[in-house]
Amino acid sequence: MKNILIILSVFVLLFSCNSKKYQTSEYFSSIEQDTLLTNIITYIYLPAPGANNTTKFETRFRSFYVKALPFFKIQNYYQTEDGWNYVFLIRPVSSSPVFRRGVLAKFKLKEGSLMPESFEEIINTPHLREEQVKERGGFLFRELIKNGNIDKYMPMKQYIEWPDEHLQYNKVTHEWVTVKPY
Repeated sequence: MKNILIILSVFVLLFSCNSKKYQTSEYFSSIEQDTLLTNIITYIYLPAPGANNTTKFETRFRSFYVKALPFFKIQNYYQTEDGWNYVFLIRPVSSSPVFRRGVLAKFKLKEGSLMPESFEEIINTPHLREEQVKERGGFLFRELIKNGNIDKYMPMKQYIEWPDEHLQYNKVTHEWVTVKPY
């Protein structure tokens, strides 16, 4: 019995340490987290009214993205030694107050700032209830960090909606584009 308790204690300790390293609070203060999330929202959310993909980063549109902040959440975050940052966030679905979508993305931070550059959305989950998004997106995030990619999971449509044969992420315009009509 004593051996079982020791093994369980070690497992809990390892799991808590492992999950803690994926928390944004391990890297940034709460104010920095809000700034970073607002910057990420500017990349992945629809352009502010009157903005387009090239002007949406202008200061005059910042308040639109700040107002969207309560509807987004960074679920997991990880920085590599070579400067890449990986994020799993949960975002709203415009067509439903019940469902959410998970986004896995990677980027580098501009020197001395919290502004992402070389930003790329890796995958988007289907519209799911938040608990399912957390479970499936969390699994994909851990696999991405562990293996460097999630290529073998791409056919799993219950986990990954995009990219697919119809939609691919354009790293220049930072948007999902149709490559093959449905």
